[in-house]
Amino acid sequence: MSADKRIEELGLELPPAPKPQGVYKPLVIVGNMAYVSGHGPLKSDGKLLSGRVGQDVDQQAGYDAARQTGLAILATLKANLGSLDRVKRVVKSLGMVNCVADFQNHPAVINGYSELMAQVFGDENGIAARSAVGMGSLPGNITVEIEAIFEIE
Repeated sequence: MSADKRIEELGLELPPAPKPQGVYKPLVIVGNMAYVSGHGPLKSDGKLLSGRVGQDVDQQAGYDAARQTGLAILATLKANLGSLDRVKRVVKSLGMVNCVADFQNHPAVINGYSELMAQVFGDENGIAARSAVGMGSLPGNITVEIEAIFEIE
């Protein structure tokens, strides 16, 4: 099944593709690779999920923010590629969690994003190499920021 059809079948709502908040491009294509700049948990109403995990929000809210960030990344891909069906596979992702210093479950938070990618692109092509790290802060106090590299057709 195509990625575009999976989005529909899963009943997922992509937010509007986020606009740059600085001097950068949300997506750069080099050859058959698409490099996606850091995205935050943008909702369909244009608002961002915010709060530090372990202080303002719990781990589940962090997971939900990572999943929402994945939806924002998918929106950028679709807006720039025309169709998610052009994505061949997720290659590498870096997930950053805005959290307190003693929080240790960064991978569990970023699983919100990774599980979404696996649902959309399948286990073979949707599960990538990944890093999940904690940050003392993120822009606008967003809960999660994720950047990713995709192989495209």
